[in-house]
Amino acid sequence: MQMRTIEIVVGAFMVLGLAALAILAVQVSGFTTDAHGGTYSVYARFENLGGLKVRSKVSVAGVYVGQVAEITLDQESFTALVRMEIDDEFDRLPVDTVAAIQTEGLLGGKFVALSIGAEEDILAQGDEIIDTQPALILEELIGKFLMNAL
Repeated sequence: MQMRTIEIVVGAFMVLGLAALAILAVQVSGFTTDAHGGTYSVYARFENLGGLKVRSKVSVAGVYVGQVAEITLDQESFTALVRMEIDDEFDRLPVDTVAAIQTEGLLGGKFVALSIGAEEDILAQGDEIIDTQPALILEELIGKFLMNAL
């Protein structure tokens, strides 16, 4: 009887561990199932994405305002065209907003940080953010530093 109790406890512990692992995987991936309000699309072109991925977050002052919905290559300018889905509650972004690709911590994933401008006109569905800053690539910086040091 004692052996059966131990097996049940170990089995329950394993099930809880697998459930916790599944929840952690969903949280880390950025996948959400919450049905918040609508969104609108804005676009931005970047010279270098540096590892930005679909479903990466878009933030203003560190606050989540949307996510990257699609990344394509513009065949004419050979730049990356990023479509971002911004939540409707953040519908007052000025047209001179700056989009920059930044890193979450030293080894973290990439995200798009929006810096608000001062214009009175606001971004609407399908508008493009003109002023962008590409990702900072650590390998390129190290290479430039080494070349200047030699």
